[in-house]
Amino acid sequence: MSEKPQFSVFSGTNSLYLTEKICQELGIPMGKMQIQHFSDGEFCVRYEESIRGHNVYLVNSTNPSSENLMELLLMIDAAKRASAKSIIAVIPYYGWARQDRKDKPRVSIAAKLEADLLSVAGINRLITMDLHADQEQGFFNIPVDHLYASSLFIPYIQSLNLPNLCIATPDIGGSKRANAYAKYLQCPLVLCNKFREKANEVASMQIIGDVKGYDVVLVDDMVDTAGSITMAAKIIKDMGANSVRAIASHCILSGPAIQRIEDSALEEIVFTDTIPFHKECSKVKRLSIAKLIAHTIKSLEENESISSLYLIK
Repeated sequence: MSEKPQFSVFSGTNSLYLTEKICQELGIPMGKMQIQHFSDGEFCVRYEESIRGHNVYLVNSTNPSSENLMELLLMIDAAKRASAKSIIAVIPYYGWARQDRKDKPRVSIAAKLEADLLSVAGINRLITMDLHADQEQGFFNIPVDHLYASSLFIPYIQSLNLPNLCIATPDIGGSKRANAYAKYLQCPLVLCNKFREKANEVASMQIIGDVKGYDVVLVDDMVDTAGSITMAAKIIKDMGANSVRAIASHCILSGPAIQRIEDSALEEIVFTDTIPFHKECSKVKRLSIAKLIAHTIKSLEENESISSLYLIK
């Protein structure tokens, strides 16, 4: 009789599609858990199997609505009260991360508040991917395994065999990420400098660098309303680029995003599957992070380094 593994993987409602693939990669069944909803919108979490003494991995992205975060907090609390040995939150997309500093008077820092909530609830470790800002790892006083989608995107870009590759970023804030891609792929880097008058609206944009005759790949961490990335694609195409594509870790695509992408100069836009996406868009392609997260879990369970998973940082 085979010995039962001493770790378990459970999923929140939001990430069932991904957790199933992670468990397939690990060769284990997904843990059984019940989430009961009441008529007023309240819900409760109950594990339907013993997790006493187990390392428990709880998979759920915390993209809005806030119900996803609340569900994860209840999963953590229930695991703690069920005597789990350690509780590891697997948050492929760390929601609320754009509010990472006090950039205006009298505003909250939601990313830090979320970190505090998770820590107080009882997590011992965090696995996440492509935080909006790397320094957000410092919001936690526990180990953070910060994964990068570059391990998926770089092989994909190489497979395209683009004759005159150029990497670009739709805003200066992403220049470090784009520069890492350009260095690894040994190709030119172009920057887009945008100016916003208010959130989710780009007032103007300037291109810094030459794109004429190049096959440009725009690199970003997330795409929300797609205003920045489609504006950058249009300007780059108008400046003589052969083709324009985009890659981004998190596929938010809210509001007018789908129509903007369909009508844009982009050949395609490639995301990972950190959050669910049920809309139709002919230019959207998704790569799965399930194997990457499964490899990370396996490495943690065997006390092995995960640095081999990083092509670039």
